[in-house]
Amino acid sequence: MTQHLDNPYYVEDERDVPKWTQKDEKLKHINSGSRIAFRTNISVRTLDCLKVIAKERKIRLNHLIEIGLKNMLAKSELSITLQTRPNDRIQYKTTYDKDLLTEVKKFAKENNLFINDVIEHSIHFID
Repeated sequence: MTQHLDNPYYVEDERDVPKWTQKDEKLKHINSGSRIAFRTNISVRTLDCLKVIAKERKIRLNHLIEIGLKNMLAKSELSITLQTRPNDRIQYKTTYDKDLLTEVKKFAKENNLFINDVIEHSIHFID
C-alpha cells in the first residue's frame, strides 16, 4: 500500500508508553518492556505437554514456562540430576521476563547446567 500525499505517513505516537519514534527520517520501534527474546532447544514431547496445559489454562506457553521457573527458583534446596537428556529437542524461540532469565542463567552457571536443562526441569514445578 502506498501513500499519495505530501505529508509523511508517520503520525506522532501519543500513547502513554510510545511504541514508535522517528529518528533520522526512519521509523524505529521502541522496546520499553521487560521482555527479552531468547532461543533454546527443548524436547518436543515437553512442548506438546505444555501446549495442552497452556490451552486448558488459556495462558501463553512462555508464561506457563515462566511460572515453572519462578516456582523452581523459589525452592531453597534444589538438585537437578541429568542422567539422560531427551533426543527429540527442537529449537524454541520466545520471549521471557528479562530479570527471570538473568536468574535462570545465574542458576544454570552456578550448578554447571545448560539453560535448556533448567527449563525442562522447571516443568515439574508448574502448579
